[in-house]
Amino acid sequence: MSVRVRRVYEPPEPDDGVRILVDRLWPRGLSKDAARVDEWPKALTPSTELRRWYHAGEGSYEEFADRYEAELDAPEAAELLGRVRELAAKGSVTLLTAAKDPGQSHAAVLVRLLDAPSR
Repeated sequence: MSVRVRRVYEPPEPDDGVRILVDRLWPRGLSKDAARVDEWPKALTPSTELRRWYHAGEGSYEEFADRYEAELDAPEAAELLGRVRELAAKGSVTLLTAAKDPGQSHAAVLVRLLDAPSR
């Protein structure tokens, strides 16, 4: 399985495979042509409430990750997570985010879950 995370502002690379935007909001200042996004499954992204809570600095990254994983148990999100897992089993998948530190973002949670056995 090949899943990686890149900032959406970085230019596309030939080995990106399927490019999936995992942010709920479209990245500022980026045209859709330049982003070259193949899929944008908004139900797979953190809820607006969770995103605002985390960005307000009200909790730790670990608590954010736990809350986000709970949101991913919702049927639509779980189905989309399974779809991304299937795509990754067939070839490369690149999760795109505007987060300044993708390693401390929801994208890192997704990669961890995608690398784990199906839930």
